[in-house]
Amino acid sequence: MLDIQKIRADFPILSEKVNGKPLVYFDNGATSQKPQIVIDAIAKYYQEINANIHRGVHTLSQLATDAYEISRVKIQHHINAKFSHEVLFTSGTTFGINLVANGFASILKPGDEVIVSSLEHHSNIVPWQMLCEKTGATLKVIPINENGELILESFDALLSEKTKIVTVNHISNALGIVNPIKYIIEKAHAVGAAVLIDGAQAVPHLKPDVQDLDCDFYAFSGHKMCGPTGTGILYGKEEWLNKLPPYQGGGEMIKEVTFEKTTYADLPHKFEAGTPNIAGGIVLGTAVDYLNNIGFDNIQKQEEALLAHATKRLLEIEGLKIYGTGKNKASVVSFNIDGIHPYDIGTIIDKLGIAVRTGHHCAQPIMNFFCIPGTIRASFSFYNTIEEIDTMVEAVKKAKTMLS
Repeated sequence: MLDIQKIRADFPILSEKVNGKPLVYFDNGATSQKPQIVIDAIAKYYQEINANIHRGVHTLSQLATDAYEISRVKIQHHINAKFSHEVLFTSGTTFGINLVANGFASILKPGDEVIVSSLEHHSNIVPWQMLCEKTGATLKVIPINENGELILESFDALLSEKTKIVTVNHISNALGIVNPIKYIIEKAHAVGAAVLIDGAQAVPHLKPDVQDLDCDFYAFSGHKMCGPTGTGILYGKEEWLNKLPPYQGGGEMIKEVTFEKTTYADLPHKFEAGTPNIAGGIVLGTAVDYLNNIGFDNIQKQEEALLAHATKRLLEIEGLKIYGTGKNKASVVSFNIDGIHPYDIGTIIDKLGIAVRTGHHCAQPIMNFFCIPGTIRASFSFYNTIEEIDTMVEAVKKAKTMLS
């Protein structure tokens, strides 16, 4: 069992007050809070080894380079990538998805097909729409059922020799549904298609094993897993990263430049043009260490208990409906109350110190499917407590009374 109070002491912001009330932070799906060890590591980098990497022979540059590359290896081991050069540092999930979509512009032709799902965040829809417009390929969409689960029979029917890439999220940011990505990957590979997994909402809750999954690409953000903002990872199989052209041109990603011709650097530097977020990359490794020290089995047990309690307590409220009721869920509850706009609930409970997300969560197709303007989303992390959930439920009841 986790010592939750000891863990909460690692996070300075959790002792803050908002509008005179103790902070109850249930917007972890948007970004997680940061432990003191991560905050300190950012300061330590700038205080002790701040220098540009891979380019200097002086001591500070070597120290910074070593720390950056050690972090890459930590992340390689964390996701079980075969090689460290399959791990690319990015600014986040959105950047990683766009990098792959941009690369596929050199592969797709008119008549080819790209498959996404109805559960996607806008960042895993828009880049593929742009790609299809550019190449003449066609975008196909896996539908969902009333529980918010993908209809796999429809996915099977969409697959054909025209399918070149399938891209789905591991866990839905809006509903918390955990998708059967191993099934999706296996089926896509059977027709020769590549697969990209958006892991932004998964990595705070579990350790993805990219070799076991056999995905071709896996993208995620650091800030959702206790790391700094502006950090992320794109994993890509070596053979795929060698096929794709560079996403950006500049320093670091080149081997040789003349005005007649430029040759590109080897992986991973081919995709890492310019000075990166050095501190962020190093400290992402610190965050990964922190989570592994807690243990993902422990994290999952705590979050399963939070989800079960929140679901039970919220359903006690008359007129409340939960969206995303599939069997496999992460610690997210997305709900509405009959006749009340989600924004109004969110605004009132904020006055009581409770942070939730309201709106369409950058997943408008999901909201359109359910014919709603948005939801109230409470997303939990391992540092949250049962008592905080009870506080939220009472606050929602109060808001309902005020707005009815």
